[in-house]
Amino acid sequence: MSRDRSERTAGPGGGADADGASRGEHGSEAGSTADGHRQLDGLPAPGGVSVHIDGQTDYKAECQALRARVAELEQELASRRGEIARERGLVSAPAAHLDALFARGATQVPALISWRLDGTVTRWNDAAGCLFGWSEGEALGRRLSDLVAADPVSPEEVQAFNHDPGESLFATTTSAGTTREGNAITCRWTYAVLRDERGDVREIAAVVDEGDDPRRRERLLHERYQMLLQLVDNSPNVMFIKDAEGRYVFLNRHYARALGRHVIEFLGKDEHEFGATPPGVADMIVAKEREVLASGQSLQYQEVLDYGSQNFYFFTVKFPVRNERGELVGVGGVVREDTDLRRAEAERAALQEQIIAAQEEALRELSTPLIPLADGVLAMPIVGTMDGARAGRIMETLLTGISSQRAHTAILDVTGVRAVDALVADALTRTARAAQMLGARVVLTGIRPEVARALLELGADLSGIITLGTLQSGIAHALRPTARQRVAR
Repeated sequence: MSRDRSERTAGPGGGADADGASRGEHGSEAGSTADGHRQLDGLPAPGGVSVHIDGQTDYKAECQALRARVAELEQELASRRGEIARERGLVSAPAAHLDALFARGATQVPALISWRLDGTVTRWNDAAGCLFGWSEGEALGRRLSDLVAADPVSPEEVQAFNHDPGESLFATTTSAGTTREGNAITCRWTYAVLRDERGDVREIAAVVDEGDDPRRRERLLHERYQMLLQLVDNSPNVMFIKDAEGRYVFLNRHYARALGRHVIEFLGKDEHEFGATPPGVADMIVAKEREVLASGQSLQYQEVLDYGSQNFYFFTVKFPVRNERGELVGVGGVVREDTDLRRAEAERAALQEQIIAAQEEALRELSTPLIPLADGVLAMPIVGTMDGARAGRIMETLLTGISSQRAHTAILDVTGVRAVDALVADALTRTARAAQMLGARVVLTGIRPEVARALLELGADLSGIITLGTLQSGIAHALRPTARQRVAR
């Protein structure tokens, strides 16, 4: 840091400093050149400004020049460390989180530390042990400040961090501390505050890294890029980023393969210039992307795009792309094609409808069986409950059988009917009358005492219907006249 040396100067012309040492004997950090102009740390004063005035040293100007030079060096150091404009605050996962995540290497687990509000450490992995020198067993249960000589996150910062966990937001802070051996260390803490169901702070969880070597950070940055590129390129979904003008600046290998093009053919072209989609489809795509750019919000939607020969179905996510300052600079997209899935679903639905129709037909046949007992004699056992639809099927089946087989007697057996209500009574009487209109008589069998009582209470008109107790007696009754007819012949 810059220091004000003016208080240490006894006077011009080689006076003693605060330690009693003569500048004339020992020299000074700001020496003189042959022409009498002062030099700062062996370098000319910034901007070539001379601080030699009429044979005397202008110490006020010297201090200002020193401060300017120190500030310049500090800025250059910060630039090399990649810390320009990096201040404490909220950042998204693709920024500080990933930067810290890969601090030890693209495929190595980073240093992970968690602690409660009172500072008690609840998590301390092997990477944290390598960084600070304490093993997991030694660290768990102890106060964080006792281990690293720092309290990186203040209570005020903890309370200020209150965000939806699904947003994956982090905050960053830098603190100086020491290792177990007492070595000074400067660490960056990329942390999140975890809360319970009531919203109370459960613990602070952080990724910790030390990244003072610019060459090492550059190498890690390259490793991170390669790993993320492999992840994106092997995705089965289309992924791309366009600038604010709608021109492609990035796309994954799957997108290029799907269109049979090289990735470089996309770059710098917008949807219409590239010509991979019909004009109408391109207009729809561009309209959605402009909506994202205008609102600054992500969109999720299903779309059907007409490519002429057939429709293609997609599930699309489009999102705003921002730079490190939060400025909107483009739009990104992740697109999953669902065409095959939609077709398979349509085929499955059609097949299911066919199966249901076949099952209903089978049920109709099973629920209303028509059994020929002899020439001109039919029997229909009715089992279960009856509703309007089933009553209609019974009548239809019975009348069709009477007509096709020229039956003179139809036996309706209601032994298996669970309950008789107004609907059942009406269905039976209407069926009997319809059979009589076709010249057949109806024999109603299986009437239990409670069924008979219910029919009487409901006032069912059973005139013209022969009622018998059992199906066996009904069959005997139906066959008796037939036998007499055969004898007469």
